[in-house]
Amino acid sequence: MNAPIPSVLVTGASGFVGLRLCARLAAAGYMVRAAVRRESAALAAFAPAARIVRVGDIGPNTDWQAALAGVDMVVHLAARAHVMRDSASDPLAHYRRVNVAGSEPLARAAAAAGVSRLIYMSSIKVNGEATVNAPFRESDPPAPVDAYGRSKWEAEQALSRIAAETGLGLTVLRPPLIYGPGVKGNVARLLRWIERGLPLPFASIANRRSLIYLENLIDATLAVMRHPAPGRTYLVSDAHDLSTPQLIRALARGLDKSPRLLAFPPLLLRLAGACTGQLDAVGRLVGSLQIDASRIGAELGWRPAYDPEQGLILTAKAYNARIKL
Repeated sequence: MNAPIPSVLVTGASGFVGLRLCARLAAAGYMVRAAVRRESAALAAFAPAARIVRVGDIGPNTDWQAALAGVDMVVHLAARAHVMRDSASDPLAHYRRVNVAGSEPLARAAAAAGVSRLIYMSSIKVNGEATVNAPFRESDPPAPVDAYGRSKWEAEQALSRIAAETGLGLTVLRPPLIYGPGVKGNVARLLRWIERGLPLPFASIANRRSLIYLENLIDATLAVMRHPAPGRTYLVSDAHDLSTPQLIRALARGLDKSPRLLAFPPLLLRLAGACTGQLDAVGRLVGSLQIDASRIGAELGWRPAYDPEQGLILTAKAYNARIKL
């Protein structure tokens, strides 16, 4: 007798990670239910095999009952994402409403519906913003700095309590910066600068940054889905860390451009960032953030299929193709 086909609910299905995850899950033979706040033409085109369920805004009053009926596993991606230069009067309250108060009813409803597993996409920001002497590990005490990181840590704690109370199997993934075709944020900004031939004052930076390519993150998610790992937290990355100049050179190769990297003291870059209100963004380009992702490899046998240079070149080629349309 053939085993039943697992049914997976993906929240945040129309987002950067969700679109690709739904397509990969469908291709792998899962029955995919895609939870979205509103109708998504992009999702319908990108993952036509997914059944789309509209759940409205994510928060403490979201009704998950219909979306969870008959579901075996949940991959919870929906979140209020990190916002650069957040203008909200109380950013933490906004993050908490979606990331914490929005996650708790989902977990309780999933347990009540008989869902066996919930995989929660958290963030390395739970560990902190920078590393100095050693990479982040799962055993490190959480030290979130900003409102987004604090809300993700609070969500992890709330989900862990619900899992302990209900028996729901919970696994947490903490990725660093996620990049891939369609990426936004700092990587998209670097792509624009390189494509326009702007001088980039980062040649003197000798930092180390852990990243994760979108396909690698989805592979890690699939590995967790295939292996029972309740109660575990995994840090995930491409396994090879890059400096900012190395990252820029890889993106430039994908764009078929020569980057205009100039030497400039990192301290002056930080000062310029402080004067222009861009200190956090500059800090991510100048500082180090390294991850030890060995636990998921040792316990689940997962290894990233793409190294960061491959992933960055593919990301840049996709960007180049789009701007030339």
